[in-house]
Amino acid sequence: MRQDIDPALVARLHARAKAIRWSIAPERFGDVLARAVAKRFGDADPGQPALISFLEALHLEDLALAIGCADGDELAWETFVSRYRADLARAASAIAGPGQGRDLADSLFAELFGVDARGARHRPLFDYFHGRSRLSTWLHALLSQRHVDTLRASRRTSSLDEMERPDEMVPVTAEPPDPDRSRLVTALQHAFDAALASLEPNDRLRLACYHVDGLTLAEIAKLFREHEATASRKLTKIRQLLRQRIDEQLTQSHGFAPAQVRQCYEYALEDGGVHLTGLKLVAGNSVEVKDSS
Repeated sequence: MRQDIDPALVARLHARAKAIRWSIAPERFGDVLARAVAKRFGDADPGQPALISFLEALHLEDLALAIGCADGDELAWETFVSRYRADLARAASAIAGPGQGRDLADSLFAELFGVDARGARHRPLFDYFHGRSRLSTWLHALLSQRHVDTLRASRRTSSLDEMERPDEMVPVTAEPPDPDRSRLVTALQHAFDAALASLEPNDRLRLACYHVDGLTLAEIAKLFREHEATASRKLTKIRQLLRQRIDEQLTQSHGFAPAQVRQCYEYALEDGGVHLTGLKLVAGNSVEVKDSS
């Protein structure tokens, strides 16, 4: 049951949150406040005193910033990145170690933007922030949870490996190899190369800077003279576009069915992924671009 909130109270909290900075209408802000109330009280009616006390205790400015980011407001994203990017990178490094910390922080940023590990769009994580804690506290909790999830998945795999010690394994007949495996992997490589070639030069350069040269988002942003939030969003969109064009190549040029397309990716992952020769050639020129800026 949705809890009705007095419009005058919504307007007052909207003003306190400075939500207008992120172009958030009072009605939108009120809907998010109602979701926060429902999350806290469920179907119970807390009564006006308890309701007002709960809403006024929320971290309203953090909540407004989260709404702005979820809605894709450019200024909200720039503010979020400038405030939290460095802190999240440090926290991720402390949680997962310097080696994995960057991947952990970058994957969380992609999720916050509304893109999963495969590049598919989904509900932005900001929609799950209700303002009951500080935004920084909530983000650190997300980092920890993502790291724990990764460790659990790794341990499940390790446990299976430990159970299958050589002296205890029962000999079985190996599955015959898929005769189409080589053809599918080769087709994916050709589709990747074609899709990569179809991208704009600057888009290929962005991919090369990140995936070959190993530049950080901050360094890429400096290279292209833009904000780090813009660099992050552009890189995510380029990955999505590349995946879309690879799929189109596989379905249209090679005539593969969806199941075969999935099999292409699975085999390629097992074999270590596609070769990045095209990107490495681009990366060789990226130094010249940086020097000329």
